[in-house]
Amino acid sequence: MLFGLDGIEIGIIILFLTLFAGILSGFPVAFAISGAAVISFAIIAAFDSAGLSIHAGVDMRSDAYRALIAEGVRPDTISVFRYPDLPRYEAPLFPQGWETALDRNIGFMVNRINEKVLAGNSIEIMLAVLMFVMMGIVLERSRIADELLTTMARVFGPLPGGLAVSIVIVGAFLAASTGIVGATVVTMGLLALPTMLKNGYSPQLATGVIAASGTLGQIIPPSIVIVLLGTLAGDLYATAQEQRAQLAGCNDALTFLGEPAVVSVGALFQAALLPGIMLATLYAVYAFVFALLNPSKAPAVQFSAGNGRTTGSRNDKLTWLLAVPVAIIGLAIGLNQTGLVGSQSVLVGSFTQAGQSASLRTRVSPDCAQSMIALHGQEAWDNAVAEQAQIDAAGGVTQARQLSPEERAALVAARAVDAPPIGSGIAIGAVIMGLALALARGVAPRADHRPLLIGAGGIGLLLLVDIMLISPLTSPGVTTLLIALPLLIAYRGLRVGFGYMGQNDILRVIFPPLVLIVAVLGSIIGGITNPTPAAALGAGGAILLAAYRKRKDQGLSPRIVLLSAGAIIVMLLVGYNFDMRMGRESVPLEDRIGFIVAFAAFLYAIFGLLWSCWVLLAGGVLAPVVRETAKVTAMVFAILIGSQLLNLVLISFGGEHYIQQFLRSFDNEWQVFLLVMLVLFILGFVLDFLEIIYIVIPIVGPVIYGGTFDPKWVTIMIAVNLQTSFLTPPFGFALFYLRGVAPKSITTGQIYKGVLPFIGIQIGALLLLAFFPWVVTILPNLLG
Repeated sequence: MLFGLDGIEIGIIILFLTLFAGILSGFPVAFAISGAAVISFAIIAAFDSAGLSIHAGVDMRSDAYRALIAEGVRPDTISVFRYPDLPRYEAPLFPQGWETALDRNIGFMVNRINEKVLAGNSIEIMLAVLMFVMMGIVLERSRIADELLTTMARVFGPLPGGLAVSIVIVGAFLAASTGIVGATVVTMGLLALPTMLKNGYSPQLATGVIAASGTLGQIIPPSIVIVLLGTLAGDLYATAQEQRAQLAGCNDALTFLGEPAVVSVGALFQAALLPGIMLATLYAVYAFVFALLNPSKAPAVQFSAGNGRTTGSRNDKLTWLLAVPVAIIGLAIGLNQTGLVGSQSVLVGSFTQAGQSASLRTRVSPDCAQSMIALHGQEAWDNAVAEQAQIDAAGGVTQARQLSPEERAALVAARAVDAPPIGSGIAIGAVIMGLALALARGVAPRADHRPLLIGAGGIGLLLLVDIMLISPLTSPGVTTLLIALPLLIAYRGLRVGFGYMGQNDILRVIFPPLVLIVAVLGSIIGGITNPTPAAALGAGGAILLAAYRKRKDQGLSPRIVLLSAGAIIVMLLVGYNFDMRMGRESVPLEDRIGFIVAFAAFLYAIFGLLWSCWVLLAGGVLAPVVRETAKVTAMVFAILIGSQLLNLVLISFGGEHYIQQFLRSFDNEWQVFLLVMLVLFILGFVLDFLEIIYIVIPIVGPVIYGGTFDPKWVTIMIAVNLQTSFLTPPFGFALFYLRGVAPKSITTGQIYKGVLPFIGIQIGALLLLAFFPWVVTILPNLLG
């Protein structure tokens, strides 16, 4: 053996040294990864042909190996790491020759490209990457960051460390709207860094807070990192848990776990929301405390008030901007809890409900039963056994059967009687309109409030009509006619209220992108749709928003954009409330009218979107957006292809299996996870998050996703760790981005010193998530 190393160890060292050399060579990363795969395979094949890389594996024909098997040790758990004294045999890395391995790799590569890039199950999620990238670039080009920084500086500047706090808030906002680290760091570095330095801010604090806040796009949804990790985590978790179930003696993961081994990108978005907010809060708290302890290095700054401040007394502001909105939301929640507000749907299925099965499958092998008891506990197993006994005594699980027309009518009538008096859709609309009127009253205390009172009366009339005249059996067409007058009255006040809010700088800047963010994230986190349609909605909304800003900057009317946004809302509302299936035997007239209205709204929305694209193209915005989107997306897919090739090289000489055997040799699951996290943290010094996701995670994933840890928690921990890699000197990419736009007076050493406290905050956040995993899991569990 060369240098006393196993041949597989030599191959792993050659592969990763070649990879690091390729990345540090300055070649484009995608080509460097592909080239590293080809060159490393050639070097490893040459070493193997020269007899310099001999693999010493466990001799499965030895008496010691047979003795372990006779003792009940599973073959999959036997390795040179766990049993180093077992007899071994020596063999070349490529027993059938490197030519056979090369031929096999080429065949696997074609299949993997087809599965992962062209037509696999994950391609739909990968399309979300393209549209989220486009959404972010469009919003970044529409100067949202400029106005946000200016407005937030006026609001928070007078506080100690206020500029730094405003940077964190803007960074979190941009993370939720763009999710692109480079664009966020560069934009804030160009706009905010000179202002902070001119107002006496410490260069270390200024650069540190900009670099750290720019990386929030890695964790706050819609994060591209979460999307890419999610496509891997789902497959890795399902496969790893199936293997775990087989080792436990069970037929499948559903039997062993008692639930499907599934993790989705939508669930990961839910899991990432609170950790992202927690990180942003920790950044802001650090900036504020630093300013209190070092007032000369983070002084308060007074900017011109502009139109961001409201007049009126403090009590007036607290009443309408805080107390009334809290009361409206609290009232809605209270009515929902008491059953006065809720779904009025009377839809019933065509079949009866099937009987409830036991909480766990109990008709399993003795080995599987023991494994399930060890996993779920004796009490859970006993409860499942008792449930199964009751089901058997009753004749088994009741099978579903088709309902008769009379039975369906009785069920519909029963659901109508039990339905709450106020529908959830109308209640949500009333809450949104009420919040808008309260906000308008708060930002314009000296204006004429009579239109707002009229709007409030319209909202009250809407609720009264729902209670008195609308029942769960009322058709959508009649419901639309009944609520038309209250909505028109409410619109009278809302139109004036939006005019008041438009005169406030903060609301004018924040409200449009905030609505887009809520629509995109709300549809994913709320489980309404999956990330790909939500990303399409975000990309289209970003184009409309950019066109609106462009028309306003040109002094022209953005009326078509506003009407297009309204058409999208009409299309969604009509499509949700009316039955759009025109192929039915009997289609009511109101559904036909609803279909025509929805189709007309769709056509106008498409026209508005195309017109907005023309506005951006003529304004010189769309062409660079398309080029940048194509560049980023092509880079992601090229790195995906290159990493698949590199991974196949590792598999070809047994490197992946060797690493996984090493990790599985640890008895403590926490030790394995901490070791993997440490390796990811160190690799983050050199590798970008894309290389780590596509090269390293597939190697270690089968181990860390094959244990008892919640897969959502594992994925978010990895994402936060990868976010930390953006800040770690000397190769943290956020540091390079900031160094490229920082003034010459700022040294690289000052940037490094500035990010050190935030690296500490990141590590502290990882520890918090490790000790309190509910921060990650509470939201998915509640919404699930």
